[in-house]
Amino acid sequence: MGFVAETGSGHVLMMDGAPDAAKPENGGQNLAARPMETVLAGTGGCTAYDVVLILKRGRHRVERCSVKLTSERAEKDPKVFTKIHMHFTVAGKGIPASAVERAIALSHETYCSASIMLAKTAEITTSFDLIET
Repeated sequence: MGFVAETGSGHVLMMDGAPDAAKPENGGQNLAARPMETVLAGTGGCTAYDVVLILKRGRHRVERCSVKLTSERAEKDPKVFTKIHMHFTVAGKGIPASAVERAIALSHETYCSASIMLAKTAEITTSFDLIET
């Protein structure tokens, strides 16, 4: 159940399935992220990229940005995401909270294709911490 995906930009991404104790032939070996985990991680990367870019375009001094995603999925197939929470941590000098809030909103309403797509099945919520450096 291990797979290698080559992206359009020529990069390689490993994926694997979870081990299945009942039917080992149907399970993975837990050697890489699950495909749906990569969807969630890609969404986090997409929106964090937007937030940093929007803040920098606003001439804010961003030093770090991270986002932690937690999620819930449907119990029955297709096990789509039903809830996603994104918690951003933005660090920089003199960045107003209102600018971070606006950047997150713009990402989710206009720019982040991944989160806009996932919002078709999932309730997406956000929060953030702002750290003065």
